[in-house]
Formats: sequence, C-alpha cells, structure tokens
Amino acid sequence: MNNGNVKILDTEILSSNWYTLRKYTYEYIKNDGAKQVQSREAYDRGNGATILLYHKENKTVILTRQFRLPSFVNGNASGMLIEACAGLLDNDNPEDCIRRETEEETGYKVSHVRKIFEAYMSPGSVTEILHFFVAEYSESMKINDGGGIDHEQEDIEVMELKFDIAMQMIKSGEIRDAKTIMLLQYAKLNDLF
Repeated sequence: MNNGNVKILDTEILSSNWYTLRKYTYEYIKNDGAKQVQSREAYDRGNGATILLYHKENKTVILTRQFRLPSFVNGNASGMLIEACAGLLDNDNPEDCIRRETEEETGYKVSHVRKIFEAYMSPGSVTEILHFFVAEYSESMKINDGGGIDHEQEDIEVMELKFDIAMQMIKSGEIRDAKTIMLLQYAKLNDLF
C-alpha cells in the first residue's frame, strides 16, 4: 500500500483469534516534508451496520440491551449496554445486513430502510466503517421475539422506549453507546417524531 504520503513497510499479524490484530510499520511524510517511520496496531473486525427503528405516531424507538465484555472490563459494573440494533456485514451489502440483523435481534421485519450516513467509529485503532440506517416500524412488522441467535451466543433484550425517555437516558448515562447516541441525535435533529 502506498498513497504518496504513506508507504507500508511491514505488516505483522499479532492475533487472529476472534478477528485480526495487525501491527503495521510504515513510512509517513509529514506536512513539513520530513519522513518518519511509525508503528501502529489496527484491529480489523470487518465493517458493520446499525439502525434506529422508530414509530412516528407512538413516538417510540426499539433499542436492545446486552452484555458487552469490553465495557465490563473498563468499569461498567454490569457490563450491560443499551444500544441500537447492529451487526457486522459478513460479506453482505450494508442494507441486506441491517435487514437481517433487525430481524434476528429485534424480531421486526422492516419494509423500508434508509441509509443516513457512514462513519469510522474508532479510527485510531479499529478499521471498521459503520453504515447508519433509520426505519419506521409498526406492530404488524413484528414476526418473532428477537433476542439474537443462539449459535452466535447472543442474549439480547429488546426494549421499546418513548423517544423522550431514550434522550433522557443519554443525559443520565444509561445510554453510553456512541452509535446509539448518534442515531438518537439524528432523530432529534431531523424531526423524525
């Protein structure tokens, strides 16, 4: 890889147990023209998609709650996080992925999804680009209880919350997941309700 300012000199796989952690040594040309050799680690877990399901008339959203080990080891005593539905692309395009994940995690089969943007979530260490979607839901779209897939060891609680309550949960610290905060703020800024 080479883009004129960056030239990869060496790549070393440090771990490929769950996803892939690589150490890159590269030459970087700084703004002043000086060349510098740097080493950084990057975690590649693939790209993903996330969605905010909202019910305009009822002013509600569907969120999930599940255990997240990294939050637990970083001081979240319960390890539980309230989040928007999300998942890795797994070789699907983002729209197909989010439709699949929505059905698996929440039990809703949404008829229309709308992509609103994409973002790097932690570009200092993770390669992932996350594709953000919104979709209206109704009770008639519920086809099962959701909760995730057993063989993926998922144990997901589905939550239907009033939008105003979800926004208050950001202020109180009950919602601390970045993608979820971004989606709820998008809903507020774009008057989805």
